[in-house]
Amino acid sequence: MNQYWPTLKRFATYVAVGATGTACQYALLLALVQSGLARPVLASTVGAIVGAIVNYTLNYRYTFKSQAGIFGTAVRFAAISVTCVGVNAVLMHVLTLDLHCQYLLAQCITSAMILLLTYYGNLLWTFRSHGASAR
Repeated sequence: MNQYWPTLKRFATYVAVGATGTACQYALLLALVQSGLARPVLASTVGAIVGAIVNYTLNYRYTFKSQAGIFGTAVRFAAISVTCVGVNAVLMHVLTLDLHCQYLLAQCITSAMILLLTYYGNLLWTFRSHGASAR
């Protein structure tokens, strides 16, 4: 169990940080949809962008305690985030418009899938220092 502790601790921190970014995303999603300013797919996308900015800042500092340069990690994080914002939009479109799923349930399903994609992408690419292990 001791050999897995650093990985479990990092993932738990990632989830906690992600919860902060996700809270920002959901707050914007609810505010924009309930106020009538945006439909669920657009509101979710705007929220995902804001959440990604929050997540980058907190993950750089707390989750991965990156020794890599902030510019290089920001570019890699942005590449993963843009991809995942796109995946988020597609999944929200399919779930809400094609499958007629309630938008908050659709967002919960989408968030779970995005969590796994971003964790492994950021662990293995974004915050990995040259020559460093992903443990």
